[in-house]
Amino acid sequence: MYWINLALTRMGFWITWALIPIVVEIIPAIISTIKLMHMHMHEKKLTPPGKWPYVSIIVPVYNSEDTLFDCIRSINNQTYPKDAMQIVLANNQSTDDSFGAYAKAQNTFPELILRYVNTDNGKAKALNTAIYESIGTYVINIDSDGLLEPHAVENMVLRFENDFSIAAMTGAILPKEEMVQNVKGFWHRILAKNEYYEYAQAFMSGRTIESSRDQLFTMSVAFSAFRREVLMETFLYDIDTVGEDTDMTFQIRTRLGKKVVICADAIFYVEPISGFKELYTQRQRWQRGELEVTHNYMSQSAGLKRFFNNFLVRRMMIDHTFSFPRMIWTFASFVLIAFGFSAWILLLSYLLIYSLYVFVAVVNYISVSILLRKYPKEQHYYVRLWWVTLTLPIYVFICSWIRLIGIINAMTTKASWGMRGINTEMSQLKNVVKDDIQTIREQRKKDRKGE
Repeated sequence: MYWINLALTRMGFWITWALIPIVVEIIPAIISTIKLMHMHMHEKKLTPPGKWPYVSIIVPVYNSEDTLFDCIRSINNQTYPKDAMQIVLANNQSTDDSFGAYAKAQNTFPELILRYVNTDNGKAKALNTAIYESIGTYVINIDSDGLLEPHAVENMVLRFENDFSIAAMTGAILPKEEMVQNVKGFWHRILAKNEYYEYAQAFMSGRTIESSRDQLFTMSVAFSAFRREVLMETFLYDIDTVGEDTDMTFQIRTRLGKKVVICADAIFYVEPISGFKELYTQRQRWQRGELEVTHNYMSQSAGLKRFFNNFLVRRMMIDHTFSFPRMIWTFASFVLIAFGFSAWILLLSYLLIYSLYVFVAVVNYISVSILLRKYPKEQHYYVRLWWVTLTLPIYVFICSWIRLIGIINAMTTKASWGMRGINTEMSQLKNVVKDDIQTIREQRKKDRKGE
């Protein structure tokens, strides 16, 4: 009993900090899972329209020679009527033979209505140009390096046609199972499988809950759909931010006051992350985009007094203010050891916090595996990767540090789609450290001469 009391006393500091994941993540995860299961059990059956409306599918193209044909083939394989789809390929100043892939698709899929338009440089500009070329009742945009699940377009239109209050929606994005399995290198495979789990839990669970509360933060530009009449009421995609998809989401919901949801039954498959370097730049770009957009839309609503009735304020508090405990958990170890804390006590404390985050991952694992029943192959692969629940907290911890660096860079550097890579930043960090060491040495020499 003495040793247990001693351990609990020494772990008191960490137990206090463990309350943060309990309050911010574990309790909300349990409540959300219960709500998800209730929504799943009471899901309404959607009624097909008498005649399928015309749909415009926009595909921004930039050096997409290797992926564009397969992307178009996934559109051709849709269960949606081909004569009710217009496909607009918006060429964003490509320097490869993307046009050749388009020409091949024209010959291979003669039933598709394909257009190829040249646009100005920049993805947002390409999308905006293609929107003016669209003639469908609904406009869907997808990335050229991904693949649509065969029922994706049909499921999106069904959702629109059965709820006329919906103005726009995003689909579910998942790394392609076969591509994840074929990733080379042990650490790269671990990274890719954690990313797969992250996407599955984020879209199937997290964003579905956000959507049910009308609090969806971002419609991914990789796969989103709009009523064209609503889209034309917006300022289109903002060309001055790297978070153009988040800005579009807030334009429709906040400025126009219209409904934005997720259609989790519409899946778009993307390539797995190419490695840690891409993860590093990608998450910083997302972080910068989030900060740029929220800065514009929080000017009238920020403040702790609106914490409980403004989801944007809560989101920023949780995403940023509560990210600092992770820093404390990292650096406090060195300080506490210096103050005589036992390394074993610290290890037990870390295991406690780690176990709490594993619990969150397991709760999400159960709910997502149930939600994937409509896709048996996907469900089988997801369930088989149960062990990722043990590595996901570490992956999330690493991503939180990248996001923190993104916050710092957003405050100190100009916005750019091509973010600085980790090699560049490590090189700059080494130079700063060298300069600091040199400055200290020179100061010591001066002090000695003064003596």
